[in-house]
Amino acid sequence: MATERDSIHSNAAIGNHPLHPMLIHLPVAALVMLVPADLAYLWTLDPFWQRGALWLSGVGAVGGWIASLFGLIDIITVQKIRQKVTAWCHAILAVMMLSLASLNWLLRLLGLGDADADALWGLYLSVLTAVLISLAAFLGGRLVYEHAVGVDLDR
Repeated sequence: MATERDSIHSNAAIGNHPLHPMLIHLPVAALVMLVPADLAYLWTLDPFWQRGALWLSGVGAVGGWIASLFGLIDIITVQKIRQKVTAWCHAILAVMMLSLASLNWLLRLLGLGDADADALWGLYLSVLTAVLISLAAFLGGRLVYEHAVGVDLDR
């Protein structure tokens, strides 16, 4: 049964196109691809995969924080979004995920420990990050498809 609902417009948008959903795809892809890159390194011990994982983790963490700024603008400035429990759950999961992604990148960047132990910790953090991304993405999809956040239903 279809229900009548109103559009919830984003304040962080260009030409009515919300920026957060536009910017999140590259960081999500980078952070999800960390898992196969880490597995490839552990399988082959080829430093190429280690360097690739360093770049993927950096792009994912920095790009994710940039994209999250636009989501933060929306949750702070749009009352209808702020009223959605789904939006708060999405935001909390995203902050947890980005914190783990940032830790993962920092550990790789500094390379303070044993390379094999770092590879195992990196894989653990990558898998945990990918799981949190899946949950946050599910909730983000609910915001768009069920609550019409950033969707123009007026046309």
